[in-house]
Amino acid sequence: MSDNTVTWFEVATDDPDGAERFYGGLFGWTFARDEGPMDYRLITGADGGAPAGGLYNSEGGFPPHAVFHVQVADVEKTCAQVESLGGEVQRMVIDDGAGTDFAYLRDPAGSLFGIFHRRG
Repeated sequence: MSDNTVTWFEVATDDPDGAERFYGGLFGWTFARDEGPMDYRLITGADGGAPAGGLYNSEGGFPPHAVFHVQVADVEKTCAQVESLGGEVQRMVIDDGAGTDFAYLRDPAGSLFGIFHRRG
């Protein structure tokens, strides 16, 4: 995967089981629990290819949302660039314990999106 490309999507909800039923029934997606420290479920499309997204239990920490994520070379540098262009960093995590740096950002109009970098 190359940098600066949308490579992941994510659905956040405080009812992950209900979201699985909804999206699974609607699109034929399947879900597998990730091994990480949070309730995160990898989403595989009806074609059965590699996971292309994730569903996570926000536990009320974020409003429910579906958002795209862009792979970047450097999360901290990209966050600084977002702010210099009039956007806002909502949350930045460097080293989530599973080898990924990520951030949730808002563009100048307030739209939420994410960035990430997998180390190693």
